[in-house]
Amino acid sequence: MSLKIPGFSNTRVLIVGDAMLDRYWHGDATEVSAEAPVPVIKVNEIEHRPGGAANVALNLSALGSASVLIAMVGRDEAGKMLQAKLETSGVICDLPSTAESRTITKLRIISRNQQLLRADFETNMSLDSEEILSRMENCIDKVDTIILSDYDKGTLTDPQSIISLADSRQIPVLVDPKFKDFSVYRGAMVVKPNRRELQKAIGPWQSEKEMAEKSERLIRDHQIEALLVTQGGQGMTLIRPGMQEMHFPARSREVFDVTGAGDTSIAVLAASLAAGKSLVDSIALANIAGGMVVTHAGTVSISAPELRHEVAAEFDFEKGVLSEEQLVVAVESARSNGEKIVFTNGCFDILHAGHVDYLSEARTLGSRLIVAVNDDESVRRLKGEGRPINQVERRMIILAALESVDWVVPFSEDTPERLLDRIKPEVLVKGGDYKLGEVVGADIVKRYNGDVKVLKFVDHSSTSDLVEKIREL
Repeated sequence: MSLKIPGFSNTRVLIVGDAMLDRYWHGDATEVSAEAPVPVIKVNEIEHRPGGAANVALNLSALGSASVLIAMVGRDEAGKMLQAKLETSGVICDLPSTAESRTITKLRIISRNQQLLRADFETNMSLDSEEILSRMENCIDKVDTIILSDYDKGTLTDPQSIISLADSRQIPVLVDPKFKDFSVYRGAMVVKPNRRELQKAIGPWQSEKEMAEKSERLIRDHQIEALLVTQGGQGMTLIRPGMQEMHFPARSREVFDVTGAGDTSIAVLAASLAAGKSLVDSIALANIAGGMVVTHAGTVSISAPELRHEVAAEFDFEKGVLSEEQLVVAVESARSNGEKIVFTNGCFDILHAGHVDYLSEARTLGSRLIVAVNDDESVRRLKGEGRPINQVERRMIILAALESVDWVVPFSEDTPERLLDRIKPEVLVKGGDYKLGEVVGADIVKRYNGDVKVLKFVDHSSTSDLVEKIREL
């Protein structure tokens, strides 16, 4: 998969759900209270951050996406503070309020990055579904994706009506659910439960296979396109009907606080889909973004530059043997820096002086040299039984050790045409034992105005000749 970060600036996402204000009191716990066996915190810093659906909206805004939030707040100081913080960050707010309700507030008391206590202040924030639909009508024709951020606080009492309205406009809906019967999310594109929420919906399971089977039944029963199961330190699992489940492993890192990771993940997922990325690519980006959040204390938002930097760090392939997917990411990164890509291919069964010379010359034609290597089965088809002499892993390791070679990648077809069409190198190179018209893939490269080069031939340098001489010994 290509993990190039899409442009988010032209995307627009609507969030409907339970907004809240997260308060953080930071201080040192230096003594125990004389009144009870509890620590005394001397508060020296107070923070206020948008939480819940408001945090989702904030994350979208940080990515560069236009975000519209429909959520209920109270007519209180917390509600005013929440709206001010969101609007300052560029979020378009539609926040109905009543005098009777209080804005949902979560207070966390923290000492030395350790959460010691959380106190929740909330009342029923029920918002009539007809009012939500009425407010949605004002903006739905201008949005690309809709997120239902359901914290089960009363805003989303009738998710089905929202999904039906979105479906009538062919707008995909992503759901971050709570402990509800998933039938209320019928017709959603993606529902993103954690393991506990999924267990509430499908019952317990004894194996990952059983989880996938039960999840598929739930998907079919409720006409949901996909379930994205978040599994904490184990990453994410995508389950779709009739398809093998796909796992996205979490990157190993020190976890400080999981607060807000789900909000960030679904924000990146929605923005990426709105920008035209595939579901799989969007989930890969969401998985990376969620992993970034857990290294911070409290709710934080991730910007597009931060996400781009993290992707580059995770897929930083300066030299060596790469998979095709890793190569795509490496090439995109190199091109973004103005680097020119040179490509050559072959079996390279026994590396000889002719190979070394022509690879060195090929490297001078650009900034990066890719060597694509036929795997063992394709060598056998091309060269016959008894070949290759060296397995593909060994051939690639030797090639990667050459100073002239940047990236080595295997391919299984007889020709590299599919790989060429995907990578689109600026220069295609072959050794001098070929004529220009015989270079496989030349038509593909010329089609996009790339260059095709045939380099000098080194006499008495042939793998096949070497093999025959060895066999004659």
